[in-house]
Amino acid sequence: MDCLIYDGERIDNIGFGNLRLIQKPEDFCYGIDAVLLATFAEVGKNGKVIDLGTGTGIIPMILSHRTEASEIVGVEVQQDSYERGMRNIHLNDLGEKVRLIHGDVKQLVKEKLVSKHRFDVVVTNPPYIKGDGGVKNRERAKTVARHETTAGLSDFIGEASLLLKDRGDFYMVHRPNRLVDISIVCRQHKLEPKELRFVSPNKDTAPNILLLHCVKHGRPELKFLDPLYVYKEDGSYTDEVMRLYERV
Repeated sequence: MDCLIYDGERIDNIGFGNLRLIQKPEDFCYGIDAVLLATFAEVGKNGKVIDLGTGTGIIPMILSHRTEASEIVGVEVQQDSYERGMRNIHLNDLGEKVRLIHGDVKQLVKEKLVSKHRFDVVVTNPPYIKGDGGVKNRERAKTVARHETTAGLSDFIGEASLLLKDRGDFYMVHRPNRLVDISIVCRQHKLEPKELRFVSPNKDTAPNILLLHCVKHGRPELKFLDPLYVYKEDGSYTDEVMRLYERV
């Protein structure tokens, strides 16, 4: 399907049933974190799922391929990313499967953009760096994507709890150095950590990504899943990562 492409943009073939993604490297390009989250999350048949901070729609697009969800929603605060996401939905003819909302994660329920307790699953790949930490990027799009400038950890988790049905599932990808903060805030909002998986570049390095699954009003019991290694010794993807990308 034809779609407008603007200066500085490109179209990448990302697999997952021949999905194509419009990206602007100057602003932000998706990484393995999005793929890890989209393949970690479990969405039942006819389930309703929402992605908080969707960027250009990569996670909803992958979920549209690998699940039988009846409703897939993505929320993005940045106008340019939202508009690029809308073109991605059009490019891949996903208008009947995926809906994007231009809005602030903190205001979704308050502004009645979506109803509370509506969703079976909430996923999020939020900014990793505290608002007062790290070196800010000169490009605002990258700063907003990586730093807690428009919404913080508690905003994403709090809104997720409002959006989830009782016993609904919450999936997050984040950084291991924020694990204590994440666990505390999740429990404050009645999201009980149930599964935790660490991801390392290879077997000889410490984890730099975590995948967390929580259940709203779940019983306390945390299961540690086997670690995931991204690269082999020769620098190629491990077999498991290749399976996640559906390249084997």
